Amino acid sequence: MFDPRVLDPGQEIVSLAGIPPHEIDQIVELLRAMRAWREADERMSEASRRYMKLGDTDMRALRFIIAGQQNGMRVTPGAIAAHLGISTASTTKLLDRLAAAGHVRRLPHPSDRRSVIVEVEDQTRRAARDSIGRTHGRRFDLAAQLTPEQRDVIIRFLHDIAATADDLAT
Repeated sequence: MFDPRVLDPGQEIVSLAGIPPHEIDQIVELLRAMRAWREADERMSEASRRYMKLGDTDMRALRFIIAGQQNGMRVTPGAIAAHLGISTASTTKLLDRLAAAGHVRRLPHPSDRRSVIVEVEDQTRRAARDSIGRTHGRRFDLAAQLTPEQRDVIIRFLHDIAATADDLAT
């Protein structure tokens, strides 16, 4: 429930002064819609992780490797570690898991004999494209239907909302 009329009837946290009731209803509905989107996104991510039998960090690594490959990058374990913010030892364990599950392969680096590159197996790339990729494609199409002005408002709003989480961290 995101209704300050229920959660904060004394208006100790949220002042409703000067906001007409129909606008308060709309604000509450906006917050409910954001919550519904976040929950749907979490369900989609969880379903993908379950389907591929992977954890969150493993999925983030796969997305990074796929994006790198699609952009002609040679993805190294060091690049993966930097992207994920984890140690090289943790990256080695992560790649061992992904390779054992048949999601990635390690290949000799073509110009650095001391290094390897990591590539995603074709069946994993197809599974990611057919599930998450299609959903992201539909999201892009929805965003494309908005006017540039509407997108600017939403972008600003979402950045401001994200910054509220930073307030708790400090």
